[in-house]
Amino acid sequence: MRTLGILLGGAIALAACSTTPPPPPDLTNGMLAPGYLAQAASSDQFEIQSGQLALQASQNPAVHNFANMIIRDHTNSTQMLMAAGSAAHVPPPPPGMLPGQQAMLDQLRAAGTGYNFDSVFKQEQITAHESALALHQGYAQGGDVPGLRTVAGQIVPVVQGHLALAQALMVTPPPPPPPPPAPITAPPPGRAGERG
Repeated sequence: MRTLGILLGGAIALAACSTTPPPPPDLTNGMLAPGYLAQAASSDQFEIQSGQLALQASQNPAVHNFANMIIRDHTNSTQMLMAAGSAAHVPPPPPGMLPGQQAMLDQLRAAGTGYNFDSVFKQEQITAHESALALHQGYAQGGDVPGLRTVAGQIVPVVQGHLALAQALMVTPPPPPPPPPAPITAPPPGRAGERG
């Protein structure tokens, strides 16, 4: 009877071990597929949403052109990454942005409109594309899933182009308001027609 109890206890312990879910993937490691996909998807979402915000908050045609380009290109890179991840049986990343990109988007929303928005937008685009470039280059060189490495390598030149354009983006403050007109003064009374 005692042997049966030990065997039963052992079987229950083994069953409990086998039903323990695996630990969640490490989303902070950009060299492993789950972390790379999560970071790349978050970066793309920031670009898409910040581009959409720029179309509403800026009156600068150069900012509008840049915004339309990043919306298009980052939508495309998201599709490429998700297809490669699916083909490699890597689970899709969680929806939404990671905290770093969300904080940048919140800061951009708080920037208002006009020149102030354009200035913050330009700086955030430079920062975001520098980070994205490092992520994609790193994964393309040493990531753990070959199909994702290939896609990362294809995305690198696109991000390099965006970074160069963000750095060259012309955002200038509005011209100062014109000075107020000088008051018109009349000559003092009684002086007109006097001879000296």
